[in-house]
Amino acid sequence: MGITDLLLLGQGSDLASERGVSCPGELPAPSDPDLRERARRARATLGDQVFVLGHHYQRDEVIEFADVTGDSFKLARDAAARPDAPYIVFCGVHFMAESADILTSPSQRVILPDLAAGCSMADMANYEQVAACWAVLDELGIGQSTIPVTYMNSSAAIKAFTGEHGGTVCTSSNAHTTLTWAFSQGERVLFLPDQHLGRNTAVLQMGLTLGDCVVWNPWKPRGGLTDSQIKNAKMILWRGHCSVHARFSLDSINDVRSRIRDVQVIVHPECQHEVALNADIIGSTEQIIKTVSNSPAGSKWAIGTELNLVKRLAQQHQDKQIVFLDKSVCYCSTMNRIDLPHLVWSLESLVEGRVVNEIKVAERTAHFARVALDRMLSLI
Repeated sequence: MGITDLLLLGQGSDLASERGVSCPGELPAPSDPDLRERARRARATLGDQVFVLGHHYQRDEVIEFADVTGDSFKLARDAAARPDAPYIVFCGVHFMAESADILTSPSQRVILPDLAAGCSMADMANYEQVAACWAVLDELGIGQSTIPVTYMNSSAAIKAFTGEHGGTVCTSSNAHTTLTWAFSQGERVLFLPDQHLGRNTAVLQMGLTLGDCVVWNPWKPRGGLTDSQIKNAKMILWRGHCSVHARFSLDSINDVRSRIRDVQVIVHPECQHEVALNADIIGSTEQIIKTVSNSPAGSKWAIGTELNLVKRLAQQHQDKQIVFLDKSVCYCSTMNRIDLPHLVWSLESLVEGRVVNEIKVAERTAHFARVALDRMLSLI
């Protein structure tokens, strides 16, 4: 049976109606339960030959078969820590699989079950656009004093650009540390591609002002900025965002507080600045999980991050009231392209001796991306 046939096996279900889970919103329909047995058989046949990584935002049906779960960088490092596994199946999105390929050995092969699983944020900054921006900085005589920093949620090409130009990579949990290093190396930072993580870190953690930040719009001449604005900026923020986190609003916070007494609002730093400013806690995906998991029974949480994770936390901690910050559906549509049919197809293909959807980063790109990643690792 091919992937097309597998994808026709889905069955409808309103997951939000499950008893005991206070997390409104619709998730994609689960796949045919018979696929679970096929996944088990394929995993058993492959044994230690395959290592399956599952990002926190994946569907439960995929997480069930992951050897490890985590955020994008943790998973890439986990893959690198398993050099004896010839096949790495990354249940996430394209840039994550690229990072795994960069950090693993040449003999290992990284597989993305669905090549359509991309990241809208990562796609908002391409190499040509960033190179054009850098040319303007050089023209203004400030390229040498500007340090490029890219969020982990970026393509290998953008990571390579930062590595080649003296910069580094950051995650949502170490952005403060990374920016502190960057400002010790230069006068300003070009932050890619998520403007919200850059702004929230600079203003809420580092003492910069909103006036120190400008937004570079790659679709406008010279970023839509004057030469004076560019030269005087401390943070040049790329006009990019996460389609999931950017939809949360101050109205979302006010609404949930009006409905749930004593609720604590915890949001991801990819949220808009006014959302981060008015939340009780700001934290990375791992920090959100840890904070909610370690909170006392009876505590109430409104979480501003991807719906699969919020729903999973609600299921795991039914002694607490856990709700999604926004009433409307908000799951990562590209992340959810990795479903059980695609996972089964990739595993059964390996059983048959075929490697499908291999992610391979070009040698030069991988080299400079690794330079940027190693710089980040030296700061941890």
